[in-house]
Amino acid sequence: MKILQINTTVNSGSTGRIAEDIGSVLIVNGHESYIAFGRGDNESQSKKIKIGTNKDVNWHGILTLLIDRHGFGSINATKELIKNIDAIKPDVIGLHNIHGYYINIEILFNYIENNNIPVIWTLHDCWSFTGHCTYFDSVGCEKWKTQCEKCPKTKMYPQSIGLDNSFKNFNDKKRIFNQVQNLQIVTPSNWLKNLVSESFLTHPVTCIHNGVDLDHFSPVSDDHYLIDRYHIKDKNVILGVASIWDKRKGLDDFIQLHSQLSEDFKIVLIGLSKTQLSNLPDGMLGITRTENVQELAEWYSLADVFVNPTYQDNFPTTNLEALACGTPVITYDTGGSPEAIDLETGEIVKKGDIQSLRQVIEKWCTNNSVETSKKCRLRAEKYFNKEDRYKEYLGLYEQVSRQKLLNDN
Repeated sequence: MKILQINTTVNSGSTGRIAEDIGSVLIVNGHESYIAFGRGDNESQSKKIKIGTNKDVNWHGILTLLIDRHGFGSINATKELIKNIDAIKPDVIGLHNIHGYYINIEILFNYIENNNIPVIWTLHDCWSFTGHCTYFDSVGCEKWKTQCEKCPKTKMYPQSIGLDNSFKNFNDKKRIFNQVQNLQIVTPSNWLKNLVSESFLTHPVTCIHNGVDLDHFSPVSDDHYLIDRYHIKDKNVILGVASIWDKRKGLDDFIQLHSQLSEDFKIVLIGLSKTQLSNLPDGMLGITRTENVQELAEWYSLADVFVNPTYQDNFPTTNLEALACGTPVITYDTGGSPEAIDLETGEIVKKGDIQSLRQVIEKWCTNNSVETSKKCRLRAEKYFNKEDRYKEYLGLYEQVSRQKLLNDN
């Protein structure tokens, strides 16, 4: 098979790494893998296709900012991409995030339908079936079920400071996305799968959970280096990890939590900006973003609990990384985040309930044991081994490709 995946990034961020891992599985099994991307340019095992330029991205951003038409810029960039697709002639196209200021959804989907190319579309958020936002649960909005308009999140990504075009966007997406007949949707969580079934999208939906590399993320026993360097001996370490920290990811909640904990506990946050580091309260430990997987595995392994107080999310990979390193997960009841754990490997807390969050953390730190760590690791091995999860993608691509071949003949 020839498989072309399209995503905002390649081999960077959660969605870029997922596309990269799917490509790697395809290559190992004798298939040809391409990844087209809009921003950044990391190394990849797949053959890469850059979509547009930084100037194209900036103009798309201005279009979004002024008239709220995200996904309808990048006209020339998308036409150039189509020339590449014509040259490759992929058997299947795998879509991931098609928002991110780099592609024109109408041009792309018209081309796919006119050329009858099968599509497997992995949704990593809710943008595909709303008039503007990527998530709506943080404001309790349900307009997406019937008709988006007067959007309460226009000032959030993809931000518009001018018009509110959520009504038009909603109807255009409904028309554009449903015109492609040979399209299957994959969601990383059952939570998102259920939302898709309530949306205007009419395509079949399958849930394939994300996975992690169990060789890279595994329990690390030698933690003296971190303990000595950061002076955290005899502390109960509470870890939080995010690529971008903001209110949505629970940064403010961690700061409130810090004020309620005794000195026996140490909150460690990885992924903070320099400005955020300078504003942290005394006693909290902040670390800038790292791509060093070994260092991350050491922190996950050292922590007594991993805490994910996210307010909007699909299926956070950080939860899986923590479990793989033998660390229990405490998360808010947000999106698909609770699906990573069971009663023996973590606990769910109501969003924003800082007092309950503190009590649950203290309980898990008190009762933490080698047995708990083993159960966390076993859960990761059973459900979230990336080799197993991405073989599910392989099977899906092969099934769709075979069906296309039969139809063509």
